[in-house]
Amino acid sequence: MLANMALQDEEAVGMTALDTRATTRPRRRAADVPPVDKVAARRSELAAAALKTLSELGYARTSLREIAQNSEFSHGVLHYYFRDKVDLITYCVREYNAQCVTRYDGVVATAATPEELAEGFLRKLGETLVDDAPLHRLWYDLRNQSMFEPAFHDDVAAIDRSLERMIWRIVSRYAELTGRTPLTGPAALYAVVDGLFQQALLRQLAGDPAAADDLRTAVGQLLPALLRPT
Repeated sequence: MLANMALQDEEAVGMTALDTRATTRPRRRAADVPPVDKVAARRSELAAAALKTLSELGYARTSLREIAQNSEFSHGVLHYYFRDKVDLITYCVREYNAQCVTRYDGVVATAATPEELAEGFLRKLGETLVDDAPLHRLWYDLRNQSMFEPAFHDDVAAIDRSLERMIWRIVSRYAELTGRTPLTGPAALYAVVDGLFQQALLRQLAGDPAAADDLRTAVGQLLPALLRPT
């Protein structure tokens, strides 16, 4: 009921998205989508718009008003669905996590040889460094902010654990395909790969055209060294 009232209030005060497409496509009946789902969908839509501005400006330089100015949504709409900047960014962090943690699952699931897995992993690693550099920059920014902003700590820690498991799935599968075992545990493996990625990201953001290729080379040389000798 509260969710339904929220949507009604938003319409009453004129706080709607400036989306002209909404006037041309057929409206779904209220019975088709539960009110709570509508609120969740709107929050995800707002978070996607916020992620774009956050990834460009960073945490410290971004406010709800700044996000509104760089999107099709009014400041009132943002404030209606999120209590404040921290509430919005916490939601954005969860959206980021959902995008990142499954990036390499297809490679892990389909690779039949260690060479095939390494090739697929390194290709996607280089692609995301180049294509998603602003989002990765935002992640490292928010991870740093979590040391100062307690509201971010739990969500950032959860993402770190998810990324750690992601790297473990890759390395452990690579080890399995070679008939060997990882040299160390998930935390250490993640720290090593994450450190290489962050250094490559700094170079990529500084305009170094060799950053992605050097990252692929470094991680490709590292993978065999992460396994116990036969």
